[in-house]
Amino acid sequence: MNSAASLVAESAELPQACTFDADLASDAHKAEDYFAETASRLRELGSPAERGDAARGRAQWLKAQAQAVREAFLRRHIAAIYDLLTDGMTKEQRVPELLYAAAERFPGLVPARATIDAERALRRQSAKEGHEIDQGLFIAHLLAEPRCGLHLVHVMLRPKREALERLDAFVRSGVVDLGRVRLERRGRVGQVELTNPDFLNAEDDAAAAALETAVDLVLLDDQIEVGVLRGGLLQHPKYQGRRVFNAGINLTHVYYGQISFAEFILDRELGLLNKLYRGHWRTDTYNGEFEDLHEKPWLAAVESFAIGGGCQLLCCMDRVIAEPGSYFNLPASKEGFIPGSANLRLPRLVGIQKARHGIFFEQKFEAGTPDGSLICDEVVARDEMDEAIQRNAKQMVAAGMTSTVSNRRALRVGQEPLDVYRRYMATYSRQQAFCIYDQALISNLERSWKPEQRRF
Repeated sequence: MNSAASLVAESAELPQACTFDADLASDAHKAEDYFAETASRLRELGSPAERGDAARGRAQWLKAQAQAVREAFLRRHIAAIYDLLTDGMTKEQRVPELLYAAAERFPGLVPARATIDAERALRRQSAKEGHEIDQGLFIAHLLAEPRCGLHLVHVMLRPKREALERLDAFVRSGVVDLGRVRLERRGRVGQVELTNPDFLNAEDDAAAAALETAVDLVLLDDQIEVGVLRGGLLQHPKYQGRRVFNAGINLTHVYYGQISFAEFILDRELGLLNKLYRGHWRTDTYNGEFEDLHEKPWLAAVESFAIGGGCQLLCCMDRVIAEPGSYFNLPASKEGFIPGSANLRLPRLVGIQKARHGIFFEQKFEAGTPDGSLICDEVVARDEMDEAIQRNAKQMVAAGMTSTVSNRRALRVGQEPLDVYRRYMATYSRQQAFCIYDQALISNLERSWKPEQRRF
């Protein structure tokens, strides 16, 4: 008996296969029964942490079959599902809100919030069943549908409620402390500083959410013309009194299951990074010929390094300045997942060959070198950084905001039309969901990061 047949035999009969050929309500009922039966079979195998090799193999087989059924259901009904959840696209819901609304309306299709919270409480990525994969599949099929996907992309470009609630106070004071992030208006510049000193200014759920709120405020404040990203000061023994731009995703939090697929991985890409790149959607038109967005130019001031997610941010910038000795890299081979939208944007900066070198072979792009100059526009002495920020910001809008924004938009539309971005994010959502639960990711972290030796 071959291995696949053996798995089937050992796990008894699989749930009755589903075919979807009716309306949404009828097919949803069949799907719900199928997913409930699959969940029951998985519970019989014990928790993921307790399973032996045979039980793990049976569980993987059951989940693979359920994922195939789930994708068949989504392929047929995703447009109708989205219309139902959004009242015909009149109700705007961000990715997490949409996913949890879908969980209530279609049990078993995607995990409920309580399920996600219970898995997070296990404090081990390897101890989870992998329900977030179903979230990735749902968003992937949604983004792959042109009408619904484009609408969701635009919804994620709306200002967050947290930013709108803080706007009046920020306009009056010019300063806001968001915990992991501090925003200050300096003349016509809005400087956003990432301040997560316990983890070398790495990003986690809270930091990414705070960064997006700060970016919203920069875009909303009419007194600000240019946004600046910068890392805050550290008291780390190796970086005492120095700034670090961004250490990327908090890998310790990844290992311990504290990075959310919906609230971090998808929210960050479709929200934070795309707002930096495109700005805010402020109209009701989402399918027109023009990117009718409210945007501003962005400058990154890199000190020490921009690793992983930090380098992803640089791919969204209009200008990058950096201190001598700083570097930028995407150590995806050490981590095991896709470095966000960098696979879409980095090749336009450095070329496809060097992008592959960076993603697969951990090449560093060092400021002031020929390769580093493909990402970094100017190298600035550390004690001259504040002056350089103001000088560069002034030059970026020297022709006036209308000209600056118009040229920025024209350059972007020529390189990355919204439909190209939508299709990329559909693939990203699906593949990243599988990556984040791949055993190789856990093994990579244990080998190269040694998270159990680090402070949580």
